[in-house]
Amino acid sequence: MTNAASGPGGRRRAVARGSVINSVFLVAVGALNVLKALVAAAFLTQAEFGVWSILFLGMALLVGLKAAAVSDKYIQQDEDDQELAFQKSFTLELLSASIMIVAALGLGPLLALVYGESQLIAPTMVLSLMLVGQAMQAPIWVFYRRMDFLRQRLLLSVDPVVSFAVTVALAVAGMGYWSLVIGSVVGSFVGGIVALTVSPYQLKLRWDRPTAARYLSFAWPLMIAVGSALLIAHGSMFVGNLAIGLAGSGAIGLAAIFAAYSDRVDSVITQAMYPAICRIADRRETLVEAFQKSNRLALMWAVPFGVALSLFAHDIATRGLGSEWEDAVILLQVFGLTAAVSHIGFNWSAFYRATGDTRPVAVVTVVALVAFSAAPVPLIFAAGLEGFAIGTAIMTVVQLIARWHYVRRLFPGFPIARHMLRAIAPTVPAAAAVLLVRLAEQGDRTGATIAGEIVLYAVVTVVATLAIERRLLREVVGYVRRGGRIEPTLA
Repeated sequence: MTNAASGPGGRRRAVARGSVINSVFLVAVGALNVLKALVAAAFLTQAEFGVWSILFLGMALLVGLKAAAVSDKYIQQDEDDQELAFQKSFTLELLSASIMIVAALGLGPLLALVYGESQLIAPTMVLSLMLVGQAMQAPIWVFYRRMDFLRQRLLLSVDPVVSFAVTVALAVAGMGYWSLVIGSVVGSFVGGIVALTVSPYQLKLRWDRPTAARYLSFAWPLMIAVGSALLIAHGSMFVGNLAIGLAGSGAIGLAAIFAAYSDRVDSVITQAMYPAICRIADRRETLVEAFQKSNRLALMWAVPFGVALSLFAHDIATRGLGSEWEDAVILLQVFGLTAAVSHIGFNWSAFYRATGDTRPVAVVTVVALVAFSAAPVPLIFAAGLEGFAIGTAIMTVVQLIARWHYVRRLFPGFPIARHMLRAIAPTVPAAAAVLLVRLAEQGDRTGATIAGEIVLYAVVTVVATLAIERRLLREVVGYVRRGGRIEPTLA
């Protein structure tokens, strides 16, 4: 493989530029998705939002299983004929989408039975069409593998932008949770049509049994991992509904949406790095450096965002959404802190996937599933949403311990304690400054007071981060500036 970004410096610059491009698009798209949820929540009751949360997580299970089956392995493969490789992968993607659509036909009645809500059947059937639209977006993988991040992100942004516009219009028109269902389906199809139109390879069906076997061997642990993670998410909605009602599911769903936004930079860096990691999987020293620096970059965002979510949870819930969301405050606070902590070593699984060993990914998520059954599930029945929040914190600690076991196995001698302290350090003075200001506050909190605290928190965080991570930031900026335009990796 000969290309402008094939050398170590070229790959570093390509990844750095990819991180910048992904940052702009993923953070913007993430904000758009959060805004879409907030707008919809403003026009929906808490119970209606609970219905959507159940629908979304039910479909996310099938979407996640389908995604794990093909796309990562396509990026990792290095066949001589890349057009043929894509056609075989595209065939497997359509096959997996067909299987998941059949599964979706049974999902609606199952959700209705489990939750005792017959209204879940029809929207689940309609939402299953989203699987077709997403399968049509497979040509975008080619640009991702080539590290042509700008084109990849432009194409991927079509779906959420269209979904946002349709959802908001229908929500304002009074369509309830159907606005979210229809918006998701329309967005996926428009995104799929655009992707097919610009596909760099001819679209053909190519079935190959040995290829299917290799993909299955790579994918089954990832499918277990995805299934376990989404069972935790769906189990959260189920026990929330069982213990408290649909309002409980709505509160958990809202907290999860905000916590998931902290994953934006994780996605930025992991997705920019994954194609490059696959090319250097046999160079362990370089992998250690990539793991350490990518984690430090992601934690510059994840820890401050998670702590901010916790600090301003009451303002978000009561002032932003209304008093009926006050019971979600404790969840926002705890989910913010657990999201911050759980990002330490966030992209460990990408390094295992790049080396072709996907089984540890399955083990860690199964451990998390067991911890979920042992802590959050019984605690929500014992102490409501507060108990669920405490149980989630316990589950996060257990999952971190399991994760770091495998990090140590892949990177012996990695300084975990120092890594954790460095990640948390910039946020400590920022949080302390806000808490000190609050101690001096008198009377009711105003919008100006909240805005001032947010600005104070952001400024102190930026100053502290620059002081602690100046060398790393200079290095990244240097890769972005140096050497002119980086050509996409050619297959």
